[in-house]
Amino acid sequence: MELLLKNKEGRVWDLSKIVSDISWKTARTGKPATLELTLINSGIYQHPKFGIKNGDIVQFRKDGVNVFYGFVFSISTGSNQEIKLTAYDQTRYLLGNGTYVFQDATASDVIDKIAKDYGLQIGVLEQTDYRIPSLIEPDKKLLDIIMGAVGSELQYKGKLMAFYDDFGKLTLRSPNSMLLNLILGDGHSLYEYSLKKSIDDDTYNTIVLYQENEQSGQREPFAVTDKDNVARWGILRLFQKADDKSNAAQNMEKANNLLKLHNRESLSLSVQSLGDLRVRAGNFIYVLLDELKTQLFLVDQCTHKISGDEHTMSLDIKVV
Repeated sequence: MELLLKNKEGRVWDLSKIVSDISWKTARTGKPATLELTLINSGIYQHPKFGIKNGDIVQFRKDGVNVFYGFVFSISTGSNQEIKLTAYDQTRYLLGNGTYVFQDATASDVIDKIAKDYGLQIGVLEQTDYRIPSLIEPDKKLLDIIMGAVGSELQYKGKLMAFYDDFGKLTLRSPNSMLLNLILGDGHSLYEYSLKKSIDDDTYNTIVLYQENEQSGQREPFAVTDKDNVARWGILRLFQKADDKSNAAQNMEKANNLLKLHNRESLSLSVQSLGDLRVRAGNFIYVLLDELKTQLFLVDQCTHKISGDEHTMSLDIKVV
């Protein structure tokens, strides 16, 4: 294990001998990755000049995996001779607000522009197919602007892209790039799970997009429905404004993609298993359970905990 602290004076400290607990958390949308460390303040290996300040860099590698590169944002100490650190990756700097206007831009264009404006490091940005006709975002959280642009690729092209910080570089990857050759299930590292099937959250069998017709002054609807599921569940309608500059064909394509995504029971799992540091939010993994056929699940949230030689992970995963 490599766990390093780098301060702004150029000193590099090895924390691996004084860390007792490590927690690494990732979420697919809306949050930076978090690394929480518990250090033994009076460790016998501690250098007399050792010190930690907010803004210091934390770098974590284990088992050949580049796990985390980020910055200390809080330091807690107490009478128990422990230091608790919380560090975030650079997407933490996207939680501030900004105002942006884009025309005919892809999600990759949006990420590239915002990252360069704020001095953030960029890694692999896989190209997306959908070009957003117009995007006007006044005084909005930067991360929300980016995730909205990334979400357009799913709504219009049916492709779920993953945006995250990959060891210090903002990254955008396609579903194929996020697939892990990993199976969790009975006899495959999993030791506890809970399964939920629901039509109460994010399930719709009728999609209605609307667009304001400037000439007639009327709202023009673009609707698709699944009559069989309406008979089974009742009408579950998603009513949503279409992009102002999208055409009728684009609106119908989006409506059909939304129906394909939402016209089904949501299937979600909470899983406790042995840890594998390749797994982070945004990955696709295989799950094998008696109640289900083996299928791909999307990791929505992931928490790794390392204490001594014990490494476990908790996953919230779902079918998309």
